[in-house]
Amino acid sequence: MDHNEGAGAETGDTNHSSSELEKVLSDTELGWWKRQRKALWIEFKLLFKLAAPAIMMYLINNSMSMSTRIFSGHLGNLEFAAACLGNQGIQLFAYGLLLGMGSAVETLCGQAYGAGRHEMLGVYLQRATVVLTLFSLPIVVVYVVSRQLLVWIGEDKKVAELASLFVYGLIPQVFAYAVNFPMQKFLQAQSIVAPSAMISVATLAVHLVVSWMAVYEIGMGLLGAALVLSLSWWIIAVAQFVYIVRSQRCKDTWRGFRWEAVSGVWEFVKLSIASAVMLCLETWYFQVLLLVAGLLQDPELSLDALSVCMSINGLMFMIAIGFNAAASVRVGNEIGAGHSKAAAFSVVVVNSVSLVVAVIEAIVVLSQRHVISYVFTGGERVANAVADLCPFLAVTLILNGVQPVLSGVAVGCGWQTFVAYVNVGCYYVVGIPLGCLLGFKFNLGVKGIWSGMIGGTMMQTLILLWVTFRTDWNKEVEKARKRMDNWEDIKEPLLVKD
Repeated sequence: MDHNEGAGAETGDTNHSSSELEKVLSDTELGWWKRQRKALWIEFKLLFKLAAPAIMMYLINNSMSMSTRIFSGHLGNLEFAAACLGNQGIQLFAYGLLLGMGSAVETLCGQAYGAGRHEMLGVYLQRATVVLTLFSLPIVVVYVVSRQLLVWIGEDKKVAELASLFVYGLIPQVFAYAVNFPMQKFLQAQSIVAPSAMISVATLAVHLVVSWMAVYEIGMGLLGAALVLSLSWWIIAVAQFVYIVRSQRCKDTWRGFRWEAVSGVWEFVKLSIASAVMLCLETWYFQVLLLVAGLLQDPELSLDALSVCMSINGLMFMIAIGFNAAASVRVGNEIGAGHSKAAAFSVVVVNSVSLVVAVIEAIVVLSQRHVISYVFTGGERVANAVADLCPFLAVTLILNGVQPVLSGVAVGCGWQTFVAYVNVGCYYVVGIPLGCLLGFKFNLGVKGIWSGMIGGTMMQTLILLWVTFRTDWNKEVEKARKRMDNWEDIKEPLLVKD
């Protein structure tokens, strides 16, 4: 058997396992315990194939950005501050917006693939790329005027000037995001995750070598570091496209370029915007915590301690995002295939596994709370402040074991608009005002602010749990079928794959 045949067989095995799961859950002749045990084994195998490479991919992509900031930091403290400001203040805005819009592909491709309407995936991929590229244009305008924006919000002029130079080098990255995210979701919907992870590993190695040469050997400085990061994202995008076009695993889902990619865009835009709002409201929530902490009586200590906690939370969140992607694909595939029992079972399993992992993370953080800050910065005062905040970090990590997975379930079902409304209410109407009240009015400081925001996250998690576990999965199957019937409009291809 050659490589392509093996790859095709692997995809077939995934589909077979999915069908087998529904059969096992529907087999009333088997005893309840034996039925659950067999179903768990099937689901664990499907989940591991998705979650493990996805977690690795997100961690590596996060490492590329982190390494760029480290290279910038070795140029000087001012350059480090500028790179961090450009990354946290400007780049994350584009990343969150375009990744969120790309999750619309996850909903549509996941359900279409499960339903066996494979030719629709290529159309959705192309339509998403067109939409995200168009939305990249106003984002580029924000990048161009970044210096004026940063000065306007009160940042130091020297830091703002250098940060804008860093951001100018990231302009090509915006378009790489627009191309890459739809392809990433297109592949994930087919349970093809390992190739993206391997591409990310290879790109990280190239990124580190070229960054070192550009920044130190050639002397391109901050602009060079940013341009190399943009180049690395384009390497990932091109490599994924070559894989899609050449791989036998995508021969049924990629049928060449089609005219429909530039038609029927408005419905896709509405779902994409709902997806983007849902993700951005979650991403910005804890960034607000850092901004508000800067208004406290001892802002330097508050920000240092919070930055350490948020760095740990950010790293652990990549694991949660991996489970988020796995949940979205599993639920989308099962609903599209009409497997209501398997969809419901998958929701329970992925949430349970993610929660167990999150509890282990929280236990490790609590056990190391007095020394964990020294990985990031020195000073006993900061170490004590971090140790004091670690119980709040532990609760946040546990909530992150459930909340992102429930958001992934929402994406798999196409509930983005509903979740966006829930996020607005829980995060910005309850969480932040409650945090400010506890932090400032009751003088609880960072603990008060964080407690309020944990309250908002807990409220959102409980609402999503209630809605998810009261869901009529047979109705979700019917909704998915109607959505695909409305969106199916396959015409002659513009260019056909050989």
